Order: sequence, then structure tokens, then C-alpha cells
Amino acid sequence: MNDPRTFESPEPGFVPSAPRARYTVVGGDGNWLIRFDGEEFGPYRTEREAMLFAIDAAYHLGEHGEEDAQVVVMDDHGQPRSVWTYGEDRFPPTL
Repeated sequence: MNDPRTFESPEPGFVPSAPRARYTVVGGDGNWLIRFDGEEFGPYRTEREAMLFAIDAAYHLGEHGEEDAQVVVMDDHGQPRSVWTYGEDRFPPTL
């Protein structure tokens, strides 16, 4: 069994990317939440409202040194889709 604290690369020279501070927007039908660091925040009435609050929080985290702060939304298949990343996307966003 592999130790989850170690990483064995299938390719020599492969370096995994650093983990991001990720805000995840989930929900639907007027009940949207933001998940971050094991906690849930909300509810918000719309996906857009939840995304704006998450982007604002990620922006401020980025301003305090967490350069990889990111906001993702879960798609219909349960896969995360990036909607905003600190240092890459405009702030305030145009949603």
C-alpha cells in the first residue's frame, strides 16, 4: 500500500504542482454554498452571488500571500471547472 504522504512519479523529472487554496462553489435551485478548507459558507441565492463572494475571498487571500487562490464551480458531472484564479484573472471579475 502506498503512503499518501509520498509521491511516486510515473515519469522521471515530473514535479507535481503546488496545491491551490481552492474555493469550491456547489449547489443549485437557490441553495448555493462555498466550500473552503473543510467548511461550508452560505447559503447564497444564485450561483453568481456565491461565485462573487468566493472570488472576493480568494482575492483577499491572494493579497495576503496565497498566490494560487482559485475559485472553481462543480459542473453537471461533478468535475471542478476553474472560474477565477488569483494573479491570472481580472479583479473585480466580469461575471
